[in-house]
Amino acid sequence: MMEPPAAASRHRRPLPPPLLLCLLLAALCLPPALGLYTVNAVYGDTITMPCRLEVPDGLMFGKWKYEMPNGSPVFIAFRSSTKKNVQYDDVPDYKDRLSLSENYTLTIKNARISDEKRFVCMLVTEDDVSEEPTIVKVFKQPSQPEILHQADFLETEKLQMLGECVARDSYPEGNVTWYKNGRVLQPVEDVVVINLQKLVNKSTGLFTMTSSLQYVPTKEDANAKFSCIVTYYGPSGQKTLQSDPVVFDVHYPTEKVTIQVLSQSTIKEGDNITLKCSGNGNPPPQEFLFYIPGETEGIRSSDTYVMTDVRRNATGEYKCSLTDKSMMDSITITVHYLDLQLIPSGEVTKQIGEALPVSCTISSSRNATVFWIKDNTRMQTSPSFSSLQYQDAGNYICETTLQEVEGLKKRKTLKLIVEGKPQIKMTKKTNTNKMSKTIVCHVEGFPKPAVQWTVTGSGSIINKAKETKYVNGKFSSKIVIAPEENVTLTCIAENELERTVTSLNVSAISIPEYDEPEDRNDDNSEKVNDQAKLIVGIVVGLLLAALVAGVVYWLYVKKSNDAKGKSGKAAAQNFPSLPRTASKHVDKDLGNIEENKKLEENNHKSET
Repeated sequence: MMEPPAAASRHRRPLPPPLLLCLLLAALCLPPALGLYTVNAVYGDTITMPCRLEVPDGLMFGKWKYEMPNGSPVFIAFRSSTKKNVQYDDVPDYKDRLSLSENYTLTIKNARISDEKRFVCMLVTEDDVSEEPTIVKVFKQPSQPEILHQADFLETEKLQMLGECVARDSYPEGNVTWYKNGRVLQPVEDVVVINLQKLVNKSTGLFTMTSSLQYVPTKEDANAKFSCIVTYYGPSGQKTLQSDPVVFDVHYPTEKVTIQVLSQSTIKEGDNITLKCSGNGNPPPQEFLFYIPGETEGIRSSDTYVMTDVRRNATGEYKCSLTDKSMMDSITITVHYLDLQLIPSGEVTKQIGEALPVSCTISSSRNATVFWIKDNTRMQTSPSFSSLQYQDAGNYICETTLQEVEGLKKRKTLKLIVEGKPQIKMTKKTNTNKMSKTIVCHVEGFPKPAVQWTVTGSGSIINKAKETKYVNGKFSSKIVIAPEENVTLTCIAENELERTVTSLNVSAISIPEYDEPEDRNDDNSEKVNDQAKLIVGIVVGLLLAALVAGVVYWLYVKKSNDAKGKSGKAAAQNFPSLPRTASKHVDKDLGNIEENKKLEENNHKSET
């Protein structure tokens, strides 16, 4: 690159004939140039120096020379304007490196530091010598700086060598600056000590800059980035190169100890507890003393201490310290627990009607939630049994949880069995087709009674007995019959506790009678609902119909049996008041007196 001179330097003077012989010695006869023209070149590139003189008329030849430090000239190139030939002087430093063009531009290949000189272009005529000087400047960019001889680690409060920043092969010489986290490190006595050395290679003339840094680190320098920058000059001006940043391991003593629990945030009985103790020094301490509740002496361990299958008595304050018992820290641990006591529990058998007190008692480290489940259905209230019923039987679960502690849950079960002797109630009903009657034996008891039917008198069982589903200790067994005469049906229910027998008198199908309403309930339990009024109306209607039928029948019997007077009249008067049911235990009378008389009279009439 070329830079314009401050002022062109040209010197001309006429040469009288006596001085013509001094032409070849013009360099020695001319005074120094007054101005400078500079060519900036990059080390290793080609230097191009134009001859900045106008070619005069009558030019004989042109020459190039450079000046030694003592001012003596050294001619290096010659070109004749008439013969067009070029000659290069025998100068070892420029052997095979020079080239002189027709316009007298001189080029030098492979620029070296030694090429940094004052060159002069000379144009000679018969009576004049013109000269134009050119200053050559050579620049060499240094290598990227790097930090060598780095310290393995740094210790706080101690002045030590951090490293050396080295930038090689620079020309001209450069300068080195240290940085920490992007900020310039200024020398501070006994804290920041910087020493810069510049060495020149005698064969190449290139400089190597070495800057050492001694530094007293602090704890805050643990992650600090250190770097260095070399400032140098190039053809276009000042430039910089930066090294890669370096982070040093800074050692500093422990100033604080911390204990923490590595296991889950809430701890319950049966869990494992892992304690970790740490110090904020670098390198961190490797051993500590752990203090457990109830223990007077510390337990020496690494930075972790594990306790397995802890119980509630492990609740308390835990501590750790350095092995010299300094810098202690503590933490409080609560081991959560949950106890449940159910009275009674397991399998319990009670008799129907008995009372059964039930209690579910909770003991826990925090407030617990308690709820009851019966047969997989959550209950709204706790069970209370002042008089046990069959529907009270089932599987009960008392369950409790600590909502704040995951996985802490307890439950206990009560299997309640309610036993009872068989109880029987019999009903009868004339079917709508008037061709048969349905007799139902309603049975209660647990264990489930076995039911057996017997028939006294003539008649046939239309179908086998059918049983409803056994629910809450109740079920029904029914049969359908078409009696040709009055019959007595007996229902026998028997379980492990007792055998119960109940009988019911049923009139012949041809004889109207008051039907017993059949209890209908899928669960074999009585219901009180809005149909009660309707049932009462139906029953009243049936009673009125039976009364009319009885009067008609009484008149008929009186007319056809006039000869038998008293017996016929008694039969006609007693028939309307036939009882609807006769349901008694085996040790009681089967049926009432009035119905027995009616049955005897009906049998007598049949025989007649």
